[in-house]
Amino acid sequence: MEEGKMEKLVEGKVAVVTGGSSGIGRATALAFAKEGAKVVVADVLIEEGQETVRLIHQEGGEAIFVRTDVSKAAEVEALIQSCIQVYGRLDCAFNNAGIEGAVAPTADCTEENWDRVIAVHLKGQWLCMKYEIPQMLKQGKGAIVNMASVAGLVGIQGLSAYCASKGGVVQLTRAAALEYAKANIRINVVCPGLIRTAMAERVININPEYAAQVIGMHPLGRLGNPEELAAAVLWLCSDAASFVTGHAMAVDGGYVAQ
Repeated sequence: MEEGKMEKLVEGKVAVVTGGSSGIGRATALAFAKEGAKVVVADVLIEEGQETVRLIHQEGGEAIFVRTDVSKAAEVEALIQSCIQVYGRLDCAFNNAGIEGAVAPTADCTEENWDRVIAVHLKGQWLCMKYEIPQMLKQGKGAIVNMASVAGLVGIQGLSAYCASKGGVVQLTRAAALEYAKANIRINVVCPGLIRTAMAERVININPEYAAQVIGMHPLGRLGNPEELAAAVLWLCSDAASFVTGHAMAVDGGYVAQ
C-alpha cells in the first residue's frame, strides 16, 4: 500500500447485492465498489439495476447486473453462477431484496399478501444463502449480511406478514451463523429503522402529521440515510468485523432501545 493511502475496506473482493436497483441496495452496491469490491447487482427491476451498474462504472468501479427474482430458486442459483463465471469467486453478499407488502390488521391480511411477503423476505434470503454458502465453503471464507428490520425485533401494528418475515430472517441468520462459524463464514443481519428511501417516502407521506409521528419515534429525531445503512453492511462484510457473527445489528436511531 502506498504511503498515506487509505486501505479500502473490501479491496479486491467480490460482492453480490440483491435489491440493488434503488435505495439501500443501490447505496450499498456503490459503497462496495467505492471500497474496492467488484459488484454483482441483482434485482427484478432491469433498467434501475442497470442504472446502478452505470453509476458504479462512472466512478471507475467494476459491476454487472443480473436480473433475479430471489423467491425463485433457479434464478438465485443462476445469479451465483453468473458471479462465479464473471469474477471467479464470491466474498461478500448483502441479501437485501424486499417489498413493502400491504398494511392491514392480522385478520385482514390476505393470503396473497402473506405468501408474497414471506416468499421474498424469508424464502428469498434462505435461497440466497443456500447458493452463496457452498461457494464460500469452497473458498474457505465469506461474509453474508441479511436484511431484516426493526420489525424483526419489535412488533408493528398492521404489518403482521412483514414482522413475521423479518423476525424469521433474524432467526434464520442466527442458525446459519452457528452452522458455518467454524468454516470461517460470518453471517449477520441488519435491522434498520425507517431509512429515507422511495419506499419510506411512500409510507410517511400519507400526511404531514403522520410523517412527524414516524420521525419522532426515532430518538435521534430523523430518518436514516441509505448511506448510513450501507456503511454498517460494509463494516460487517469487512475484516474489521472478523469476530462478529450471528449478530442482529439495529441501525435505527435508537428505535428499539426505547
